[in-house]
Amino acid sequence: MQKVKLPHTVDPVKSAVKRSDYRGVIASKDLERLNEAVVSCDEWVNAEVQFEKDAQGLTVFHGHLSAQVTLICQRCNGEFPHSLHTEFCFSPVQGQDQQEADALPEAYEPVEVNDHGEVDLLQLFEDELIISLPIVALHAEEDCGLGKDDMTFGKISPEHERPNPFAVLKELKRDQE
Repeated sequence: MQKVKLPHTVDPVKSAVKRSDYRGVIASKDLERLNEAVVSCDEWVNAEVQFEKDAQGLTVFHGHLSAQVTLICQRCNGEFPHSLHTEFCFSPVQGQDQQEADALPEAYEPVEVNDHGEVDLLQLFEDELIISLPIVALHAEEDCGLGKDDMTFGKISPEHERPNPFAVLKELKRDQE
């Protein structure tokens, strides 16, 4: 199958009128922020997006993204592969119009269009992939280089007891009574 590059920007209203469907890839080298957040990313990010008008006449575009990245395990500090999969559903809004964004159904996330009525798909997709990264990257316990025996749990030994520096004040107060 031939890998077709998706456009970086698109007019969602015109695409919805045409009922456009895009199935293709995005070069991961164009996703600088994602590449800074991971050890490495496969050369291509698979993307699928459909533009349409819903029953209310709202412009909507939805689809999914998938990518293969390499992360660092926060437990053992080793690298491991991780699959990113995310689904999205957006509806374009003009500028900072909060009323228009509030009027959208809950299933649609508002996305701002630029002065030309276009949406930057590259930035939008990169944001979605970054959000789908795990908060704490960890291997599965059985795959991790550190076993249960390598980790320590239990009570922390108490520090050497020091005298309270305010004990002298307590003694002074008692003497005055």
